[in-house]
Amino acid sequence: MHDIRAIRDDRDAFVAGLTRRHMANAAALADDLVARDKELRALQTRLQEAQARRNEASKLIGRAKAQKDDNQAEALMIEVAGLKDEIAKGEERERTLQAELRDVLANIPNLPASDVPDGADEAANVEVISRRWGAAPGMNAPKEHFELGEQLGLMDFERATKVSGARFVYLKGALARLERALCSFMLDLHTEQFGYTEIAPPILVREQAMFGTNQLPKFAEESFRTTTDYWLIPTAEVPLTNYVREEILEEAILPLRFTAGTPCFRAEAGAAGKDTRGMIRMHQFSKVELVSIVTPENSQAEHERMTDCAQEVLKRLGLHHRVVTLCTGDIGFGAQKTYDIEVWLPGQNRFREISSCSNCGEFQARRMNARYRPKAEKSLRYVHTLNGSGLATGRTLVAILENYQQADGSIAVPDALRPYMGGIEKIAK
Repeated sequence: MHDIRAIRDDRDAFVAGLTRRHMANAAALADDLVARDKELRALQTRLQEAQARRNEASKLIGRAKAQKDDNQAEALMIEVAGLKDEIAKGEERERTLQAELRDVLANIPNLPASDVPDGADEAANVEVISRRWGAAPGMNAPKEHFELGEQLGLMDFERATKVSGARFVYLKGALARLERALCSFMLDLHTEQFGYTEIAPPILVREQAMFGTNQLPKFAEESFRTTTDYWLIPTAEVPLTNYVREEILEEAILPLRFTAGTPCFRAEAGAAGKDTRGMIRMHQFSKVELVSIVTPENSQAEHERMTDCAQEVLKRLGLHHRVVTLCTGDIGFGAQKTYDIEVWLPGQNRFREISSCSNCGEFQARRMNARYRPKAEKSLRYVHTLNGSGLATGRTLVAILENYQQADGSIAVPDALRPYMGGIEKIAK
């Protein structure tokens, strides 16, 4: 959520930021917001003046009655009654204007950071060469993960379709255990090595929680809603970030770092024809999430740190990957800056996204009203929030299947996962 005062004070910077996001109507939008804000503030001034006059007239009524000036008392009472009606109508109009202004602001994306590359789409994303790790494994005619999983008899899309429809899967036996092992491995790494606090969060949340992390209102069609107005989380970012909603934190406890391994649910609206086979794009999937709550001064460094943590998972699993900085036309709605981590999939012969690590600045904190009390200042400030996958468990399983496939169709288990797999070194039919 944007600060209307910041837009009012520096309209041109706001327009420039939205223009970098390829919003053609940025200038008109800014002018509309400024006009709405001007009308609202003018109304509030009139209400304050009317309330002050009402208070003054009420006092004068008492004086007039004390002086037995009935005519003056009557005139003042008529004036007070009129002011009461005027104030009531004005306050109703004020609520309407405030709601309309909030609705417009709620649908405006975050402004990109100054170092985010300009571009219209993913073709303009820029690789961070220093973060590339490993090399693609050499293999002849590598198979895709769904071929491997089905041939092992441990991945069943057909039965899942009969039960739940498209974009669901049954994992069985060693593959089910591998997914569980991945989640445990990631959580242990993030908590024991990187200082994240593990949380077991709710996976059903209220509308205001979805609004707080900007899934609503913009992405309502991409989420699942229950008949009792709860929402199934599309990512654990929602309950983890909202952990501090409507709170005032002491600076001394920051940063807060949370991690959780949860099922996630996405409607994948608009994904018709994309990744229709396999586990890349599912309605239900598992993910280990990372969330940080920090001071504004530390958010950039925290962004780099979070990306390091997510990369370390892939390094310990021996998976070739790269990191790209998303351009202004590809970053998410709530992000100021995003790094995508892309893992190499031999079966597809290309890199695929396995984690997005985003710095949202104070954008989500304003929506949640999450603030902190700086040590050396009297006024409160909004925290900065960051989130990233550490990692998407299902896609990591996909990467292991494709990168560790053997000529006989079996899958070698990465060394880091063997303690979580009861010592199993190979998954075979």
